[in-house]
Amino acid sequence: MSQIIVVEFMSLDGVMQDPDGNEGFTHGGWAFRYGPEPVSGDPFGLSEVLGTGALLLGRRTWQMFTGIWPGRDDPFSAQLNAMPKLVASRSLDSADSWQNSTVLRGDLATEAGKRQQDQDLVVMGSASVVRTLQAHDLVGEYRLLVFPLILGAGTRVFPDGTAPADLALVSAGTRGAAARLVYTRSGAS
Repeated sequence: MSQIIVVEFMSLDGVMQDPDGNEGFTHGGWAFRYGPEPVSGDPFGLSEVLGTGALLLGRRTWQMFTGIWPGRDDPFSAQLNAMPKLVASRSLDSADSWQNSTVLRGDLATEAGKRQQDQDLVVMGSASVVRTLQAHDLVGEYRLLVFPLILGAGTRVFPDGTAPADLALVSAGTRGAAARLVYTRSGAS
């Protein structure tokens, strides 16, 4: 069965906010302090999903990505550009500035739940989308690239109030200075 996969760059204390420094966050750009090795290529091991799944993004993340990915042509970027992209937004009328993008209409949890029956949905960044999916118990897998620093403030992957969830470690490895951890919901495949 397909699932919803959340992929995030995060600090040891769980901060996911502004890893590349584009948001103006006081501590922004933290993921890129460690050079290109942790973040280059396919840092989350998504190659098996990129050809068959869809990307699910919040509006702000999608808009930021439209300035980054369409101009790249390496193999990972080409796959990302070619895959379907769903944009969760109440304010966008169209999503034609990045190929294969569609504004997701209707309730996010309902629409994501329906669509993940047919294909994997990959969520990158998009804190508000992640929060909604977590609140509706829809996340089946987390792929986390954890960097060796503590930021002490910022938007967290699992903020206070996140519902408890039992997870099983699928794999652990390194990408440069970062650790790549993959967890699935206990009982999920």
